[in-house]
Amino acid sequence: MGKRIIQQRRGRGTKTYTSPGFRFKGAVKHPSLDSSGVVVDLVHCGGHSAPLMEVAYAGGETHLAFAPEGITVGNSVTAGPSAEIKNGNVLPLQMIPEGTLIYNIELRPGDGGKLVRTSGVFAKVIAKTDKDVRVLLPSRKEKLLAPECRASVGVIAGSGRTEKPFLRAGTRYMKMRVRNKLYPHVCGISMNAVDHPFGGKCSHIKGRPTQSPRSAPPGRKVGKIAPRRTGRRR
Repeated sequence: MGKRIIQQRRGRGTKTYTSPGFRFKGAVKHPSLDSSGVVVDLVHCGGHSAPLMEVAYAGGETHLAFAPEGITVGNSVTAGPSAEIKNGNVLPLQMIPEGTLIYNIELRPGDGGKLVRTSGVFAKVIAKTDKDVRVLLPSRKEKLLAPECRASVGVIAGSGRTEKPFLRAGTRYMKMRVRNKLYPHVCGISMNAVDHPFGGKCSHIKGRPTQSPRSAPPGRKVGKIAPRRTGRRR
């Protein structure tokens, strides 16, 4: 009797593959209204790689935001088109000068921020027109965004996170367990035939192609899912 492969087990939505959101401090989004506030605390959240800051706004609301480098408790933070270009302030892209470093960028106006949210990263505004704003992402790719999309000014704190080695497999395991990530990761070739379509044969040779059609069943849909092209780009 066979057993379900990882793709099938993940689809059940059991606790092994469910994010423990009840442990996290909360969602990080830009405030819906334009206002100013004060940083009341710097907090650590297991669901985010970067430090967070708790901002109390004038209307009595409290929001979580990514802490930029150089921010301290007691600093003021402003959100709105009239805000000055200062670390932690939130402005529309059309109001941010070219060459400014930004983070937590909205893909669509009002979504709260979707891009550049990892510790130590930043993007840069490189060109602006009346219809769109060109932003250079950390991946060195350029993306055109609507001028009304908002972003925070500065660089996200925690840039030295990737420089510290884990040293022990147990340390890495505990870090992955905080977010309930499956660890360790094993390649499909090293599994048994009942665990993965690439498994078996007692060798590291795939018995079937890595390309999988879009209409393949869940047990077979592994590898490259309906790729437009494969191989090295020459």
